Amino acid sequence: MGEHSHPNSESVVRANHEILASVTGSFDGAQQAALHHYSKSFRGFSAMLTPEQAQQLAEKDSVVSVFQSKMNKLHTTHSWEFLGIDSTHQYNQMPMVSNSNIIVGVIDTGIWPESKSFNDKGLGPVPKKFKGECVTGDYFGLANCNRKIIGARFYSKGFEAESGPLESFNLPFFRDGVDILSLSLGPYPPQPSYFEDAISIGSFHAFQRGILVSASAGNSGFPRTATNVAPWILTVAASTVDREFNSVIYLGNSKVLKGFSLNPIMMETSYGLIAGSAAAAPGVTTKNASFCKNNTLDQTLVKGKIVVCTIETFTDNRREKSIFLRDAGAVGMILIDPAVKDSGFQFVIPFILIGQEETEELQAYMISEKNPVGKILPTVTVLNTKPAPEVAVFSSMGPNIITPDIIKPDITGPGLNILAAWSPVATTATAERSVNYNIISGTSMSCPHVSAVAAILKSYQPSWSPAAIMSAIMTTAMVLDNTQHAIGRDPNGTPTTPFDYGSGHINPIGALNPGLIYDFNSHDIINFLCSTGASPAQLKNLTGELVHCQNPPTPSYNFNYPSIGVANMNGSLSLYRTVTYYGKDPTVYVASIDYPIGVKVKVTPAKLKFTKIREKISFRVDFIPFKNSNGSFVFGSLTWSNGIHRVRSPIGLNVVSV
Repeated sequence: MGEHSHPNSESVVRANHEILASVTGSFDGAQQAALHHYSKSFRGFSAMLTPEQAQQLAEKDSVVSVFQSKMNKLHTTHSWEFLGIDSTHQYNQMPMVSNSNIIVGVIDTGIWPESKSFNDKGLGPVPKKFKGECVTGDYFGLANCNRKIIGARFYSKGFEAESGPLESFNLPFFRDGVDILSLSLGPYPPQPSYFEDAISIGSFHAFQRGILVSASAGNSGFPRTATNVAPWILTVAASTVDREFNSVIYLGNSKVLKGFSLNPIMMETSYGLIAGSAAAAPGVTTKNASFCKNNTLDQTLVKGKIVVCTIETFTDNRREKSIFLRDAGAVGMILIDPAVKDSGFQFVIPFILIGQEETEELQAYMISEKNPVGKILPTVTVLNTKPAPEVAVFSSMGPNIITPDIIKPDITGPGLNILAAWSPVATTATAERSVNYNIISGTSMSCPHVSAVAAILKSYQPSWSPAAIMSAIMTTAMVLDNTQHAIGRDPNGTPTTPFDYGSGHINPIGALNPGLIYDFNSHDIINFLCSTGASPAQLKNLTGELVHCQNPPTPSYNFNYPSIGVANMNGSLSLYRTVTYYGKDPTVYVASIDYPIGVKVKVTPAKLKFTKIREKISFRVDFIPFKNSNGSFVFGSLTWSNGIHRVRSPIGLNVVSV
């Protein structure tokens, strides 16, 4: 319902009940239907309504927008060392102090405050600007908040009423004083329009108030599945670090096969090997038995054996397989799973994931040996592995299906096999073992890494806008792995594009001093949305205000984003960008181009001469295509360098005609 002039929250609630009563038929009915009231940064409410009642509300003049609440999906150490974050003070980039004034808001499924990860030792006092509170709940009291967990809230009414407003933030962060908002969740792909998606709408209001929103891109692993793709959100993909959790299988012929697992159990002796396909229960096909699902295996054949299983689909529940095998009497599992062989899973019996090469060796041995045996060893951690990083196999990919001129995701960060605090009573995902830390994979893991880097930047440059922080992170990202080759995609190092990793892998040290910044504000965002055909009603849904587009609109490709995308290029095209200089001394930046296939590129001027900090200079980029891209994007980059800083922007072009 937009901004309001009510004197207090009670007044807002009363007004909300009145407008609800107009569609429910009574004030009592309105009170029963209402779940949450939003009264701080804007006026609104969530309620259980019929489609007809929702439509009646939407038709009222005082209502900005009505949309259905939807379930959002969770996108769930050594990584900081891999990023070089422990060495930032060695570069004298920023003072190491304990009185930081930066507050990070995190939206997730919960927290285990007793974890040592949330110890506040060495931290300064709670920032005076913090206006939030520590809301108590079951087994969570005021004592669970400290100088690290400075506030906490929970929302469950909507979930209890079939997943109601959990997604809507209630926007308490605006008044709590947060600087960075980290969201390890998002809509199921395909993402709905920005104007119908609560995360997009809420994050736009955060952007307007100077809060950077960093959000996970999703774990769907296929093209066109990236979510949280609004240009005012920093969208985070997931990649590997230079660490592996290795395990091996000793075969009866003395061969050793390498695999991956999180297996703490030592097998004291070797056990017989049997393929799931060779142990089918009566009435089950060999193919179905190979997947080792419930009630598909003959218990008399698998009892006391290590069972070799395969994957039916990418989304198979791998942990379930080990439970079914344990219940059937099996003592171990070998899972043929080349796609996610690097991922760390925990299982209730000794277990190992193997790839295609190891599978061929194993099968050859099992065919040649009448009584094949094997022994699975516990996991060993291996550091400094190469190549790294690689984009994780599950990380959702672009292009951006809503506004394809905006390359998404924006950045990638550590998200595979990340050590994270864990509740010791949540044993389902930890093979029924009570642990204080767990190894987790997902863009829900990479997102907090990027959010933390953004918080460091904000503490170093408190006046920077969310867009400036996005720019610093994106333009300093790395596109080479630790073998100095282009970043590939796990598990086989297949070639990647900006639709896999955005601008590249996050580089915290570089981001602290980017040299040049591509900045934009909410007015620029509105102009961009106007150029994509947004209607006044849609813009009102987003902003809460009646907005009129300028005529003619600014072309969408002129939006001052740190990456450069043109989704439908018909012949030659010129676009513009503006950079802001952040340095002490006069300097000259020179442009260099990595040319997209089939396109000539010219930058004017080719040199940018800066004399003072915060000086702005605009430049033009001319694209002259000489070859169609046949319905797909071609990629390149523009890099500005002064010999010290390299400010890189990926280029993605879909050349429709020349």
